[in-house]
Amino acid sequence: MITTDITLFIQIVNMVVLMFLLNGVLYKPIRNIIKERSEKLRGMEENISKFEKNAKLRQEEVDAKMAKASGKAKAALDGARAEAQAAGDEKLAGIRAGVDATKEAKLAELRAEIEGARTSLRSNLDGFATDMASKILGRSL
Repeated sequence: MITTDITLFIQIVNMVVLMFLLNGVLYKPIRNIIKERSEKLRGMEENISKFEKNAKLRQEEVDAKMAKASGKAKAALDGARAEAQAAGDEKLAGIRAGVDATKEAKLAELRAEIEGARTSLRSNLDGFATDMASKILGRSL
């Protein structure tokens, strides 16, 4: 059974004093440490979000610069390719003109030789015909 004497009041006072001492020595410092850590984590999370935002912006800038540089490089490459094509076409046209001129000269020479051979064969045609006829007939004409 519980008796209500002075020890009960002393125990109540003892509990209240212990509660204040534990609150001051143990609970408040631990709560303060937890609060500081949560504030520190919140600050770190804000810094992380700022760094991620900055990294994203810089990545977009780099991507834009890369796209611009790629466009310039493509334009320069297309220009160089067009110049090379034009120079190649010019050289090819020159070579074709030279080949055509040489071909025409050779054809003219060949035509002249053929015409010379024809005239020489026509002039000797009567002699050939007579020789052939005499060989076929076996007597001279």
